[in-house]
Amino acid sequence: MTTTSIPLWTAEDAIAAMEAEARGHAAWQAHGVSIDTRTIEAGDIFFALEGDASDGHDYVAQAFGKGAACAVVSRAVEGLADDAPLLMVPDTLKALEKLGIAARARTSARICAVTGSVGKTGTKEALRHILEEQGRTHASAASYNNHIGVPLTLARMPADTEYGIFEIGMNHADEITPLSKMVRPEAAIITTVEAVHIENFRSVEEIADAKGEIFEGLQTGGVAILNRDNPHFERLKARAGACGAGQVIGFGRDDMADARVQRMSLKPDASYVTATICGMDITYKLGVPGEHIVMNSLAILACVKSLGADLALAGLALGELEPPAGRGSRLEVRLPHGRFLIIDESYNANPTSMRATLQALGNTPPGPRGRRIAVVGDMLELGTQAKAAHAGLAEPIAENDVDLVFACGPLMEHLWDALPTDQHGAYADNSADLAPRVADEVEAGDVVMIKGSFGSRMARVLEALKALGPAAPPRRTTDEELV
Repeated sequence: MTTTSIPLWTAEDAIAAMEAEARGHAAWQAHGVSIDTRTIEAGDIFFALEGDASDGHDYVAQAFGKGAACAVVSRAVEGLADDAPLLMVPDTLKALEKLGIAARARTSARICAVTGSVGKTGTKEALRHILEEQGRTHASAASYNNHIGVPLTLARMPADTEYGIFEIGMNHADEITPLSKMVRPEAAIITTVEAVHIENFRSVEEIADAKGEIFEGLQTGGVAILNRDNPHFERLKARAGACGAGQVIGFGRDDMADARVQRMSLKPDASYVTATICGMDITYKLGVPGEHIVMNSLAILACVKSLGADLALAGLALGELEPPAGRGSRLEVRLPHGRFLIIDESYNANPTSMRATLQALGNTPPGPRGRRIAVVGDMLELGTQAKAAHAGLAEPIAENDVDLVFACGPLMEHLWDALPTDQHGAYADNSADLAPRVADEVEAGDVVMIKGSFGSRMARVLEALKALGPAAPPRRTTDEELV
């Protein structure tokens, strides 16, 4: 996000925004906002949030020890200097929300919000990458997309921001509406709707309705950007219209799509795309591989156009795009007799993203005598569909010429049982037990894809493989090879 020497918040403005009672020294200025003393920086406002596992009030002294400008608290804190700058509020989370709402009210930035069952973070990061080359840009850090992350991201937004991108997530109904109303976007993207978090819903239609809550905060006359290939397009289009959208842009392969792919060439580490974006033809390189990334790039470019940014510059920027850590990043590990490639998708997984990643693995040729290896962990929150969803991965594994599968977790045992024995690498109850078995098997020339829900802790496998030798980014396909 853009940094500036201008204070993010003065004491006067913060006090007014949160309707707080000031105590102690009150002539401070803040350059950041923090909820975590592990990452707090000097000059930050520290919010003492109360959670199930910890209470931020226990860390206020530590925050001041690291140079906090002030602390927002809801009760007295012992052991502080008499003049310690405190802002007393009834509820620290509500105060953070108020500060976020005030930050949104004071800016003239063009704001986009992103949600969807798959691809939220990648889409948000691509928009950040594109727009920060065209103006002062502020975006959600990591996956700060919940009831804490969204107001925190808003509160951190400088007043002179020109473009803002906010990721909004959910795993239950009625979670997106209040967050969208805080963000008040002028453009809202729903990447797709799939059976993700289905254990908390009675149907995928209910998931679509929950995703459609993003339009509750859409500015009147704003732009809704929807997946035209998704079966819930008409349902979401109607919701957007009912919420006052002035334009609905469909993206995808469908002949009726406003942002439509004309041609694409998929390579192991990049793609070449020709598309029509709302009547404008554009050809561009995508630095991140995968057909699903090509589809999301259509939504990204449609959003860029709707925010009034330069489409041609956006197309150029996509060529330099790199995937976030744990979401498709690639690295090579050097062994004594060669190298192997890791496709790191260890951050999260659901049936849709798992199939897309297996396709990316299938598009990646192994080296001489190498193999395609899939290392997969449980996909969570699938409810009654969990058994079938895991066993069903045997089909894309076969379609994409995967040679060997390593699986962990009680749900992935259903996949293990569905696979032919010649694809069996190893099965374990958890990733800690699986990691050394993968490390013992991998050889030079192999391509190893690692993926599972965050709770599966598949990063343990990644670390075990990285420990085998020096790691470096892989050689990138040249433009000549791409075409």
